[in-house]
Amino acid sequence: MLTDIEIAQQATLIPIDQLAKKIGLKEEEFIPYGRDKAKVEIDTSNPKGKLILVTATSGMPAGSGKTTTSIALAQALQKLGESACLALREPSLGPSFGMKGGAAGGGYSQVVPMESINLHFTGDFHAITAANNLLAALIDNAKHQGQVELKEVTWRRVLDVNDRSLRDIVTGLGGLANGTPAQTGFDITAASELMAIICLADGESDLRARLDRLVVGIKKDGSAYTCGELGATGALMALLKDAMLPNLVQTLEGVPAFVHGGPFANIAHGCNSVAATRAALKLADWAITEAGFGSDLGAEKFYDIKCRLTGLQPAATVLVTSLKALKWHGGVALPEIGKPNMEALKAGLPNLRAHIKNLQNFGQQVVVSLNHFFGDPEDEIEVVRNECKALGAKFAVSDGFAKGGEGAVDVAKELIEAVKEGSQPLQFSYNLDQTVLEKIQEVNTKVYGGKDVEFSPAAQKDLVKIDALGFSKLPICIAKTPFSLSHEPGWKGAPKDFTLPVQRLILNAGAGFIVVTTGAIMRMPGLPKKPAAYSIDVVNGKFVGLS
Repeated sequence: MLTDIEIAQQATLIPIDQLAKKIGLKEEEFIPYGRDKAKVEIDTSNPKGKLILVTATSGMPAGSGKTTTSIALAQALQKLGESACLALREPSLGPSFGMKGGAAGGGYSQVVPMESINLHFTGDFHAITAANNLLAALIDNAKHQGQVELKEVTWRRVLDVNDRSLRDIVTGLGGLANGTPAQTGFDITAASELMAIICLADGESDLRARLDRLVVGIKKDGSAYTCGELGATGALMALLKDAMLPNLVQTLEGVPAFVHGGPFANIAHGCNSVAATRAALKLADWAITEAGFGSDLGAEKFYDIKCRLTGLQPAATVLVTSLKALKWHGGVALPEIGKPNMEALKAGLPNLRAHIKNLQNFGQQVVVSLNHFFGDPEDEIEVVRNECKALGAKFAVSDGFAKGGEGAVDVAKELIEAVKEGSQPLQFSYNLDQTVLEKIQEVNTKVYGGKDVEFSPAAQKDLVKIDALGFSKLPICIAKTPFSLSHEPGWKGAPKDFTLPVQRLILNAGAGFIVVTTGAIMRMPGLPKKPAAYSIDVVNGKFVGLS
C-alpha cells in the first residue's frame, strides 16, 4: 500500500500556467512560483459560485479526515460535470513535524505539490512570522530609545514550530544595552493576530487599516498604543504584500485549489483567507472550503466571525464523521476504535446529534459524510444513516481516501440535493451589541451545551481593560479543546450543563475579535514523545515520511 507522499509523488500535475488559463485567469492575474504553484490577484466581485462549508464532529487524536473529504468532494463534483474549486488553509510546520502531521489531505484526495504545501510553500508563514517579530522588535526599541512609556506590552513573538519552552520566557537580560527585562513568550504563528488579519483582510486598503489599529501595548494613561501610532504599518505592509495573495495549486485529479492562510481553530478562528474563498467563488460554480475541527470550533467561528464580517452565505454544510470517531466518543480506547462495537457506536451518537443540531441552528442544510474504513460493519453504518435521517440531515458514505473523487460521488449528489432544498439565512449565535460575557454565554449554551460561565480574576481584569478601550462590541473567538464539545478533553459524547472557565480575554483589535481562552488551552503547542520530525528525511533527492 502506497503512503500519501508516494501517491503524491507519482501524480502528473497540470503545469500551473495551463491550470490558471484553464480556469479563466489572464497572464497578468497570476504569478508562477515554479511549475506547480502560483500567486493570484483578481477582481473577485460578482461571484458565481455556491459556498459549501465542510466541518466535523468532535475531534479525536487520529483526526477526522475533514480536509481529505473536502478534496474528495470537489473531485466528485468535477466527475459529475460540475465546476468546483477548493479554498483550504495552509499547513503549519508545528503539527507537520509534531503529532498531527500535514494538512494536504490523504490517499487519493490530496492537494499537490504535497511536500511543498506542507513545508515552505510560497513563504506566507515565514512572512507572517517575520512581520510579527519585526513589530515586537520595533516596540522594544521604541521603549529602549525612550520614545514611548508603556504600562504593558501586549504583543508577543511567534514561531511556526511546537516549542513548549518558549511559552513563558524573560527577554532583555544582560544589561541596559540589551533592552529592559520583561516577562513575555512566544505563540505559534498560526495563533498570531497577523495570521488572522491576513485571513480576514478584504484587500490592501483593509489590510492597512487592520494593521494600523493593532493594539500592541497600553500606555501609562491606560489608552491603547497601536501599530499605526508606533509607525510600523508600512514596514509590515512591505513584508506581507505577497503573503496577502492566495496560492493556486491543484488536487490529484486536477481540480483547482486555493491554499492560503492557516489559523488553528482551537486557538484562533480556523478559516482560510477571505481572498482565497472569494477567488474560489469567482472562478467556479462550487466553492468548497473547510473550517478546522468541529462545528463547535471552526464552523462556529466561520459563521459568527468570517461570514458575519464579510457577508458570505454558505449554501449548505457537510459534516464529516466516522464510525471510529463516534466509537471514541462512545468511550472506546483509541487502539480499539476500528473494531465492531455497536454498543459504543450508539453511546457516541449524542456527539453526532449535537453537531447536526448546531449546524441546523445556524440555518444550514446538513449533509453527513461518513468516512469509510476497510471493515466498517454495514449494520453500524445503517445505524448512523437512520440517525441522520431522523434528524433531517442527508447522509452518504465517502471513500475519498481510497478512491479519490469517485469515492465521494454519493456525497456530492446528496450535497446537490441539499442545496436545491436551500439553507436559511445565517442565524448567528449572538448579537454584537451584547456584552462580552453574554456572547460567551450564548456560545456556551447554544453550541457547547454548557450552562454557566466563570471568569478567572485575570479574565475579569482583561474585561475591564477591553471595556475601557471601547472594544467590547467585537465578535468573540473562543479557544478551547477540539476533543470535546466542552472545555475538558476527557468529556466525550455531548456533555451538558457544565460551567465554562474563562482564563483570559485577549484583544485582537486588528483582526476584529476578542480571543477567549478556556480550560488549559495553550497558544504554543508542545511536541509529543515521538515527534513526526523523527520520520521525515530526504532520500535520493526525494522527501520521505511526510504525511
